[in-house]
Amino acid sequence: MKPASASPTGGGGKTRFTNATIDLFERVIPDPFVLAILITAFVAVASALFAPHASFMGIVGGWYKGFFDILTFAFQITLILVTGHAFAHAPPVQRLFRAVVSIARTPVQAATLTFVSVAVASFFNWGFGLVVAALLAREVAKRMRVDFAWIVAAGFSGWVVWASGISSSIALAQATHGSAMNVVEKLTGQVLPFSSTVFTAFNLVPTFVMLIATPIVLALLKPADEDIVVLDLDKNPDPPAKTRPAGKLTPAKWLEYSRVGSAFIGAAGVSFLAIAWTHKTSFSGVNAVIFVMFIAGVILHGYPLAYADAIKNAARQTGSMMLQYPLYGGIMGIMDATGLPDVLSHFFIAISNAHTLPFWSYVCSLLVTFLVPSGGGHWAVQGPFVVPAAVALHASVPGTTMAVAMGEQVSNMLQPFWAAPVVAMAGVGVQRVLGFTVMTFLLGAVVYGAALLLLI
Repeated sequence: MKPASASPTGGGGKTRFTNATIDLFERVIPDPFVLAILITAFVAVASALFAPHASFMGIVGGWYKGFFDILTFAFQITLILVTGHAFAHAPPVQRLFRAVVSIARTPVQAATLTFVSVAVASFFNWGFGLVVAALLAREVAKRMRVDFAWIVAAGFSGWVVWASGISSSIALAQATHGSAMNVVEKLTGQVLPFSSTVFTAFNLVPTFVMLIATPIVLALLKPADEDIVVLDLDKNPDPPAKTRPAGKLTPAKWLEYSRVGSAFIGAAGVSFLAIAWTHKTSFSGVNAVIFVMFIAGVILHGYPLAYADAIKNAARQTGSMMLQYPLYGGIMGIMDATGLPDVLSHFFIAISNAHTLPFWSYVCSLLVTFLVPSGGGHWAVQGPFVVPAAVALHASVPGTTMAVAMGEQVSNMLQPFWAAPVVAMAGVGVQRVLGFTVMTFLLGAVVYGAALLLLI
């Protein structure tokens, strides 16, 4: 059994490509924070050379503005991580995870189960899907001898369908009247319902194909026994279980361990959810995810101190995220200030026609995602260019819109921005995980690209 820091070498023929890919990622891809610095420098230089509105003041000013503009989103994503982490560590949820994982008898079955579970969760709610990816992988690794990075990659691969689902930030924005991110409505006066975006053949067929094909690819990628790197629970232990102390408690301790406080917050939260449901109150997006996970976590942990401790344990995983998000915000700011996405997008638009525009928008999206990894931010820079092109070429506006979303989710398989919270919760190196998900990226690139050419 190899130590957690070991890299796989050698191995059988079926793992040779995987081992080479992992080795390449470990050699080439630095820590995500260092990578964010390198991407910032690359975008700044590219903007200076090619962007139509580039200037030194514009680049620096855009970087500063974006650095802080993303803080609200960064805190929201951090809260998704910590509330989801705390929710998933509630005793009832842990029992559910163990029950689900117990179904699997072999590593391949476990990888398939983990992938499908995360894919289904992500289709309905991308935030919960991220959390499930890490925690199901940990449960599998504690039950059987399995390469930990491989099983984490199986979970993260399930996230490849999130932007094709009902929590897709791009699809949601285009379906929301008056949304600041509804580029389609601003340019055409139309709102795109889910029936024309999410619930279409060109979206659902490739998603179903991914559900069938990805587990097969994951099975082929399973490392040989001699190459397995297992979960090191000494370095990445589970949070300690919180128990109510015995004996007579002081008033302060009684409040901390009483279920009254949790019951009060739970009742208030459930009441709001009932009101939102019955009165059709707007309740969606990132804030809805955070609120539901918070309320559910408070209720399931039983008493306030248990939940507070669970949040503290989860917050320890957020350090790398807090460093990376402001830099990615700065990258978005540079691009927004200089018009760099205009150059990239117009290149693809120039070579398109009504039939191929969704496909080329998808290819463009695959590239833009590496620079703007947030779905909302991505749409803000690419949407204003691809939607007018769709109108001018009489191409499918829903198809072009979803093409951007598809490119976003596929490229996420190679994007440390979103892999960071998963590997932080799981306790494994991002490079080794991406060494496996590169194959999910290649599979998704072909499947979704083919669907855009054949089904629109």
